[in-house]
Amino acid sequence: MASTALLPSSQHGSLSLSTATFAGMWINAFIVCVLCIAWVKRKTLNSSEKILLLLGCSRICSLFFSWVYSCLSIIYPNYLCVLPTERLLVSFRTFFNYSDFWVSASLCGFYCIKIANIRNSCFSYLKVKIDRIVPWLLLGSEIFSLVIGILAYDITSKSYCNNCTRQGNLWKENVKTDEYSFPYYFITGLGFVTSFTAVIPSALLLLFSLWRHKCNMQTNSMNNLSMDAHIKAMKSILSFLVMYSINIISFIVTMMYSSKKDKAIMFLIYVFLYAFPGVHSLILIFSNPKLVKIFLRILPCVRCKVCMKNSNHTAELP
Repeated sequence: MASTALLPSSQHGSLSLSTATFAGMWINAFIVCVLCIAWVKRKTLNSSEKILLLLGCSRICSLFFSWVYSCLSIIYPNYLCVLPTERLLVSFRTFFNYSDFWVSASLCGFYCIKIANIRNSCFSYLKVKIDRIVPWLLLGSEIFSLVIGILAYDITSKSYCNNCTRQGNLWKENVKTDEYSFPYYFITGLGFVTSFTAVIPSALLLLFSLWRHKCNMQTNSMNNLSMDAHIKAMKSILSFLVMYSINIISFIVTMMYSSKKDKAIMFLIYVFLYAFPGVHSLILIFSNPKLVKIFLRILPCVRCKVCMKNSNHTAELP
C-alpha cells in the first residue's frame, strides 16, 4: 500500500528525502502565496489559477505528511505502533496524495480543452463550458480522494497494527493483505487507471495541436518568438507526461512491493516520488509568465540574504 510504503532507514536516505520534501514545499508554497495575493487583490481567480491553488495546497500537505511519517518511522518507530497516530497519518497522506494525482490530471485536461484547436462539436462545447465544469471537477477529485483516505484509515488497523518491528526498520515490514483491503485496492486501482487515461489523451491531443500549429507557423513564416513559445509549451507538456507516467508506475510499485530485496531501487523510487511535486511545480512556474516573473524577482533577494548570513557568520568566527 502506498500510504504505508517502505521507507529507507539510513541517515543519508532520510536527508535526501528531507531535502526533496522541503524544496518541494517551498516551491508549492510560492505558488500558493502568489495566487492568494492575487485572489485578495482581484477578489476572484480564473479556472487555471483555482486548479493551481488547490494543486499547490495538496502537494504541500502531501509532502508534509509523507515527511512526518518517514521521520517517525526512522526516529520514533514505536510511536507509529500507537494506532490513532498511524491511522491518521496514513489517512491524511493518502488523501493528499490522490488529491495531487487528480488535480494534476484536471489541470492537464483543462489545458487541453482550453488551448488545443480541434474541430469537434463535443470539444467545442467543452471549451465553452469548461469554466463552469472546473469547480465540479475539483469537487469530484476531492470527494474521490476522501473516499480513498477513509478506506485507508479503516484498513490500517486491520493490515498494519501487528507489522511494527522492534528495530523500527520499516524495510522489514511484511504487508499482509486480507479481504478487508480489497475495496481499497480496487478503488485505488480504478483511480489510477481513470486519471492515467485522462492525462494521456489530453497531453497527446495538446501536443498534436501545438505541433500542427507550429508547422503552420513555419509554412507561413511567422515570427520566432511565437514558435519558441510553442516549442517550450510542447517540451513542458512532454516532460509532465513522462514524469506523471513514472510517478503512477512508482506508486503502483510501492503498493505491490512486499519483498526485502532491491532496497537501492526502492530508495530511488521514493526519491522520485518526493521530488516529483517540486519538479513539476517548477515546470508550471516557468510555463506561466506571471509566476516566472515573480519567481525570478524573488531569487536575487534570497541569494542576497543567504550571502549576508554567510558573511556575518564568517565575520564572527575568530
